[in-house]
Amino acid sequence: MDECELVVFVSSIACSLSKCCSTDDLAILSAVFTQLGDSLATILTKRELCDKIVTNNKIINNDMNIDNKKDEND
Repeated sequence: MDECELVVFVSSIACSLSKCCSTDDLAILSAVFTQLGDSLATILTKRELCDKIVTNNKIINNDMNIDNKKDEND
């Protein structure tokens, strides 16, 4: 499913829900899905930051190992 198909799919779900749910139900669903989206964004951001830290630490450690090997060979 490409980006445009995904947008149409989600919009279709919203339209379908709006036809069969009350205004109160739609308000609750909206709040729940907003919170879900925000929570997922927070989790993904945390994972990305942790992955960058791990990657940077590996690069730094590899550089230090290379420098130490050079010093030992001198």
